Amino acid sequence: MSFISNANLETADKEIFDLVEQECERQTDHLEMIASENFTSPAVMETMGSVFTNKYAEGYPYKRYYGGCEFADKAEQLAIDRACEIFGCNYANVQPHSGSQANGAVYAALLKAGDKILGMDLSHGGHLTHGSKPSFSGKNYSAFYYGVELDGRINYDRVLDIAKIVQPKIIVCGASAYAREIDFKRFREIADEVGAILFADIAHIAGLVAAGEHMSPFPYADVVTTTTHKTLRGPRGGMIMCNDEDIAKKINSAIFPGLQGGPLVHVMAAKAVAFKEILAPEWKAYAKQVKANAAVLGKVLMDRGYDIVSNGTDNHLVLVSFLNKDFSGKDADAALGNAGITVNKNTVPGETRSPFVTSGIRVGSPALTARGMKEAEFEVIGNKICDVLDDINNTDLQANIKEELKQLARNFVIYNKSTY
Repeated sequence: MSFISNANLETADKEIFDLVEQECERQTDHLEMIASENFTSPAVMETMGSVFTNKYAEGYPYKRYYGGCEFADKAEQLAIDRACEIFGCNYANVQPHSGSQANGAVYAALLKAGDKILGMDLSHGGHLTHGSKPSFSGKNYSAFYYGVELDGRINYDRVLDIAKIVQPKIIVCGASAYAREIDFKRFREIADEVGAILFADIAHIAGLVAAGEHMSPFPYADVVTTTTHKTLRGPRGGMIMCNDEDIAKKINSAIFPGLQGGPLVHVMAAKAVAFKEILAPEWKAYAKQVKANAAVLGKVLMDRGYDIVSNGTDNHLVLVSFLNKDFSGKDADAALGNAGITVNKNTVPGETRSPFVTSGIRVGSPALTARGMKEAEFEVIGNKICDVLDDINNTDLQANIKEELKQLARNFVIYNKSTY
């Protein structure tokens, strides 16, 4: 059924249509290696563009402030039920618009302004919302930090020492640029020793957790947040999970009416679609391949003489340090972009440059794995990354590599005009 006379985007808005075409071409011809990016299925995108985008649904399933929510209720409840099945938890709130919104709701639900939080230092792999000073989490709460040792790994005994001194109300575990497995059981022990709430942010590793390829934060964490894109390959959004009914009620109130009004029903429905995909047997193979591809990438970079923080990876990303190089993360980001490889500049432990320049890059495997690439392709790509970095000012080389990699990329097309 169509009730829009100019339903075709090319007719309705040629300028935006052209931008969508160009972005699809960029995603096809370039190699997306930003660790927090991925490709959703056409079914997820179709749901995002469905009539659910028209519906207001303030409140929660079967307890709305608006009429006409009978189908929105069912869609949200499917997302909730599937999330609980995936992660083995009792409660899930799928309304957060983003991971940052989800984290903000946890703080709002469980803390008072000025309470102490202990999170991972941003330059050591943490996230802005784990207490970084420019973030609301660093402005509204008294934030303290732990980091990694010289080997690039978390020293849990050191975290305990810091926690004993700080006596935080909440301990945040999870990271946005940490390549090693996080020991949630050890964090639980630390939290218990100082009487803190344990809050796990698994935004980056959620897809691996879902497949049993990374330790689960349950039953150790009191509350867990994640984004629904990244390794989960769903729509852009957030989610909060827990096993405690009292915490769940506080979380729900913190999201609505505390931080948000009407939820994005089309996004929640798309989350449900993505979660159904995750429950399929194929998901485990995908997650396993994500890790295998990242491991190959890290090995190639190290073999070619590049410094990988923690000397490898247990998950979906590698963090490359240029502290011993005469170029910056910003320089590497730009040069690789010219060669058709999309990464992001990133701070590294021992950072000496500003966050706008940085001394590293973060490189991930989820998106290219979603396109069907495996170890052989990642070995080629890893060497091409090194070729660019070895001669970082050679723009002719970058142009040549871009053309070479375009041919590789077109062997693994994930979208075409019929999918959007």
